[in-house]
Amino acid sequence: MNLHPQLTEAADAAARVVSGVSPDQFDGPTPCTDWDVRALMNHLILWTSYSLERRAHGESVADELMNTDFAAAADFAVRYREQLDRALAAWADPAAWERKLDVMGTPMEAADVAAMNLMDMVLHAWDLAVATGQAYALPDATARVVASAVEANAELFRQYQGFAEPIVVPPDASALDQALAASGRHPRWARDRGWAR
Repeated sequence: MNLHPQLTEAADAAARVVSGVSPDQFDGPTPCTDWDVRALMNHLILWTSYSLERRAHGESVADELMNTDFAAAADFAVRYREQLDRALAAWADPAAWERKLDVMGTPMEAADVAAMNLMDMVLHAWDLAVATGQAYALPDATARVVASAVEANAELFRQYQGFAEPIVVPPDASALDQALAASGRHPRWARDRGWAR
């Protein structure tokens, strides 16, 4: 399955969120309890733009980028948007979707890797949005694809503490809320009170 349209929509949403972050928020809390805003944003930028581009070429992200403080650049939002565009251009090549990619020693279909990247982009962009007091919006059709990716990978991610236990939401919850809840995120997280119950 070619997920380029969904990646494009998620990238646009993530870029909007990053452009709304100000340096005076860098020390603030986030739904990712081990990370403040700065650490979360650096993770988002690294894995959803630089790594995403390299994956399209069948490669891994360069080691020298692993500890880069992307937030230190005054124009971090502009640079992120530019790198997202490079990643999207790389995945626009049909050949990118035909590759088998190595993920921690396991060969995976490119579409499955792209789905995990899409999931990471949406979940962490939402994390960053709520941590900085921003709204996060995603087309429902793309949110449904993300929800499916979360369901498919949830147990694996929980084994590595990537996801918390699922949150119960009403049956008529939006596709985005279902994806958040399945990953252990409460859709009503707020900076002043943490996880709503």
